Amino acid sequence: MWEALGAQAISGGLMNQLVRAYGEPQRHYHTLQHLRECLAHWEAAAGLARRPEEVELALWFHDAVYDPQRRDNEERSAAWARDGVLAAGCDAAVADRVAALVLATAKHEAPADDADTQLLLDIDLAILGASPNRFAEYERQVRAEYAHVGEADWRTGRARVLARFLERPRLYATAPFHDALEQRARANLRESLAALQA
Repeated sequence: MWEALGAQAISGGLMNQLVRAYGEPQRHYHTLQHLRECLAHWEAAAGLARRPEEVELALWFHDAVYDPQRRDNEERSAAWARDGVLAAGCDAAVADRVAALVLATAKHEAPADDADTQLLLDIDLAILGASPNRFAEYERQVRAEYAHVGEADWRTGRARVLARFLERPRLYATAPFHDALEQRARANLRESLAALQA
């Protein structure tokens, strides 16, 4: 991947730093489990990417910085990605594109003509269309990350997030993810929203 990106010098410790970051104690969902699931989806869908190495690298970095009590995780993750790509001797345009992919996970919105961002976001949101058991586990994991938020505030805030997803005309931009996951994702979200509002 790094060679295809034009890297001149690859940090041997970068992967260890990323793995360590995904193992931080404040994480319950944004962990190596999530990263592994994303990479599994990537393996199946890599052929959809225009710049596959950039999308793959962005997946590694997309939750590299995660503190549930901060609002700048995506910006900090994108900055780490940009710095890592530049330190490897890659072109600045590559660094900017990888950072932009990571930053797109803040709002989960991709331009209609940006296939790589669409694919990255579909992979990141694939958890919404997971089996009921995995989705329930995901819900518990996210709640654990926000253990510092009281139950009433959690229910209100989480319901708002899920309702916004349900309001979208489609959750998944790419045809393969839409065809495979859209219906189940909407069913999972509706069930979760009903439980929060009960």
